[in-house]
Amino acid sequence: MTDPLSQLLGAIRLTGGIFLEARFTAPWCTTSHITPQDVGAFRGMPGHIIAYHVVLSGRLVCMVEGESPVEVSAGEVVLLPRNDAHLLASGPGVPAVAADELIRPGREGGLLQIDHGGGGEATNIVCGYLTTEHSPNLLIASLPPLLRLDISKGASRDWVEASVRFAAREFIAGKMASLPMIARLSELLLVEAMRDYAATLDGARTGLLKGLNDAQIGHALTLIHGRIGAPWTIEQLAREVSMSRSAFNERFTALVGLPPIRYLTQWRLQVAQEKLRRDGQSIAQIAHAIGYESEAAFNRAFKRAFGEPPARWREQQGRNDS
Repeated sequence: MTDPLSQLLGAIRLTGGIFLEARFTAPWCTTSHITPQDVGAFRGMPGHIIAYHVVLSGRLVCMVEGESPVEVSAGEVVLLPRNDAHLLASGPGVPAVAADELIRPGREGGLLQIDHGGGGEATNIVCGYLTTEHSPNLLIASLPPLLRLDISKGASRDWVEASVRFAAREFIAGKMASLPMIARLSELLLVEAMRDYAATLDGARTGLLKGLNDAQIGHALTLIHGRIGAPWTIEQLAREVSMSRSAFNERFTALVGLPPIRYLTQWRLQVAQEKLRRDGQSIAQIAHAIGYESEAAFNRAFKRAFGEPPARWREQQGRNDS
């Protein structure tokens, strides 16, 4: 994946999986909230979780406090980018039961199971997650509490359902080979849900998704993310997307909410944080890789953004992770 949205998600190193299959019969209602302990056995303790539910058959209503209920039918997926506590139900007004009280071990070590309800209309779902070891970037934080993705109208539905069911069989057989495939599936669901959401944004909204949805600004974002170490200027970026300097600066700022160079700086420093956490490179090497001419300039920018120089910040992260 080389588009800017995928690059943004790749920078926070999302991984994914599925952990529970639920069969409900109406009337039913359950509280749901994926915790680090729910996914820790699969991926280690995450820093952030994005929950999602794939409706294989039937329908449900997903409710987050303060938000309008969202009805989700077979062939659709509901994602919760902030992992808010939520209700899943056959309809309004049904007393809720905590999911933790309903979960049972999977057969032969497979997916966890829930069988619950009053015997009426049946709904079958699979629950999954995306995780990152550290806090999400502004793209994730700017998303609404609920995203719904309709996969029923495209050829992807069969692939999604087959992938989920294949993973379940692999878990039951005690195999873990399906995990990379499910991680890819989970990321694809999030990317497609973001694209659908971006297409609905009105002219008054700003943010990365709004910029990514514009051909010329999206191309500029691709250049920034793909060649982070290049000595970009507004003039160079404007030329690359066949715009005048003033028109480019105005449109980028209007759509993304930040001027181009300020956005570039924020993106570089976000990448620097990831490199400081993950890579064994020196501070000078990281500074050069993300486009700073000197280590001193990088130190100043990093301290201005995060309150301490990169070397001290790296040491603190190491202590937190130990």
